[in-house]
Amino acid sequence: MSPKGIDLSRKPNPDLIWDLDGLHDRAQAERLIRLFENRLCIHAGSVNQLYTDYSLYFPAGGSNKMVVQPSTHTILDTIHHISPLAVVKTGLCVLPGHFQSQRGLLLALMGSNGETLQARPLKSALALIISRLKARGEAFLPVLVKGDLRELDQRIPCLHLHRLQLCDLPHLSAFERNELQRTVTDKLLKLCREADQLSC
Repeated sequence: MSPKGIDLSRKPNPDLIWDLDGLHDRAQAERLIRLFENRLCIHAGSVNQLYTDYSLYFPAGGSNKMVVQPSTHTILDTIHHISPLAVVKTGLCVLPGHFQSQRGLLLALMGSNGETLQARPLKSALALIISRLKARGEAFLPVLVKGDLRELDQRIPCLHLHRLQLCDLPHLSAFERNELQRTVTDKLLKLCREADQLSC
């Protein structure tokens, strides 16, 4: 991928430049987040935008940054007026299964001190969450924000998930909320179908 047009010194949107300085194993963390490139939307709270199609770029030269490059193919790739107030932490993290002697990826519930309380295979865990929330009339709409790529115990890369809450977007029309839910849900269902093949 060409780095053309990327100027790390300008920072027009700080939410698109993620600092990876705190990661001890950058290569493994990069492999993990690349598995979710365009499989999860990215929210930029500073501009109230949600990116549904984007590329991830890791500049060479030891910059220790990751740059999110939103797609410019169509205006539909960026959803506007998505307030940070509608994006909340879930306490759920995706991590490589081999750290718990399992295959594929795991979805873990994290404790208040960052400890892993419960971990299940990603596909079955997502299916359970979707089912439980659907029974309550809610939707599970996971998104990523700057800072969600991190490490546990300074060795295990993990990807924290945020959740989009449509009830906190009252300024959007019912049609806009439905389209937003459809877009994120389509990505989530595709992720569920492919989860068994994902591994880093």
